[in-house]
Amino acid sequence: MTRQRELELRRSLRELRTAIDRYKLAVDQGQIGGSDVKLGSEGYPPDLETLVKGVSRVGTTDRKIKFLRRVPLDPLTGSVEWGMRCYQDEPDATSWCGQNVYDVYSTSPGKGLDGTKYVDW
Repeated sequence: MTRQRELELRRSLRELRTAIDRYKLAVDQGQIGGSDVKLGSEGYPPDLETLVKGVSRVGTTDRKIKFLRRVPLDPLTGSVEWGMRCYQDEPDATSWCGQNVYDVYSTSPGKGLDGTKYVDW
């Protein structure tokens, strides 16, 4: 059971991180702009829900770019609440600055079968 939950955790983290990277790429390519990109965000999404709701494509008013269908469940905590880090945070920070989402991690306090903390995955 533990191994299965760890596989699901890795899959969920990969899905979230890929969506964050696709958002950043869209900003860098000029597909997203204007009011959807806040000053100081470094081009990263303001929160995970933005990846689901989507943002307006530059030059259109009715077309949105969406990056996730839903925020995946953390299989270890059973919730969609993820720990988040801003671009400005230290790599091992456990508090979110609130400006953007650069990385995500599980909030589970446990350790994996390999002995590493889930928060470090």
